[in-house]
Amino acid sequence: MALLEILEYPDPRLFTKAQPVERIDASVQRLVEDMAETMYAAPGIGLAATQVNVHRRVIVIDVSEERDALLVLINPELIVIEGERVSEEGCLSVPGIYEPVRRAARVVVRATNQHAEPFELAAEDMLAVCIQHEIDHLEGRVFVDKLSQLKRSRIRARLQKRDRVRASA
Repeated sequence: MALLEILEYPDPRLFTKAQPVERIDASVQRLVEDMAETMYAAPGIGLAATQVNVHRRVIVIDVSEERDALLVLINPELIVIEGERVSEEGCLSVPGIYEPVRRAARVVVRATNQHAEPFELAAEDMLAVCIQHEIDHLEGRVFVDKLSQLKRSRIRARLQKRDRVRASA
């Protein structure tokens, strides 16, 4: 397994729409393992392949406190979206930024796992938010896209300043 580089906003590669996985083979299984290792090391609760510059429809999630309940979603599709909630979100691709975001309160997702087994999963609370957040990445969207233009501008300025400080260090 290997740690992968996580792209950071506003890297244009984050806005690339991911392509469906045609066949779950050893390369996809290796990607899942590497993404899981990267997510746990970051540390995060979800990671989409787009965030590691692999533009395929693969997501790993673990919202458990014990960090031992890995959920793999290959070619995920939201089939039910219900209710509404606002919760604070952060993102491994937008480090240090947390903002309230409006999303569905409950979802049902259809996907395939890393063993090529199709399944449906009903989710609410943090898991529902995480699934929607990661599917957005596969569509080439970042959570800051859901914020006002003013907030996006401020976040971009803050991250550019951080990059300048890093570059001069």
